[in-house]
Amino acid sequence: MTNKTIEQLRVESPRKRPILNYALWTIQGLLALLFLWAGGMKLLLPIEAMTRQIPLPGPFLRFIGGAEVLGAVGLILPGLLRIRQGLTPLAAAGLVIIMTGATVLTLATGGVAPALMPLVVGGLAAFVACFRREPASKKELHSPCRSGGSSFDLRKEAA
Repeated sequence: MTNKTIEQLRVESPRKRPILNYALWTIQGLLALLFLWAGGMKLLLPIEAMTRQIPLPGPFLRFIGGAEVLGAVGLILPGLLRIRQGLTPLAAAGLVIIMTGATVLTLATGGVAPALMPLVVGGLAAFVACFRREPASKKELHSPCRSGGSSFDLRKEAA
């Protein structure tokens, strides 16, 4: 068995690796259930009850709840319906951003041990975002945006 780097694994389609595909679907399903529950609670609970537990403004908590529910839907529906499957890694990346904020907030208010849960959930969402991303085509690999250069080149525009 050969040792493959993460980049080599990511470039291959998950359909070619059924175990990885099953693992991704399992993680996506569990994350979707978690975020549907957490986001639903933020949308349904009275604002006063939420602000007693979480030191954030009520409307912001409602916004986070909506983002979590939409992220949960984005983890499952594109792959299930096979429509716009590129939205799944974007939804997972959005959930990584939310969980990064949750980890920082928990570290600031509750300590290290309670912050492990949002950290692990964010790590799982990052795993989904990384491995559900479509492999780059050869054209994209050589584009200025991927190489760190500017996509606007004055020398080409002047010629």
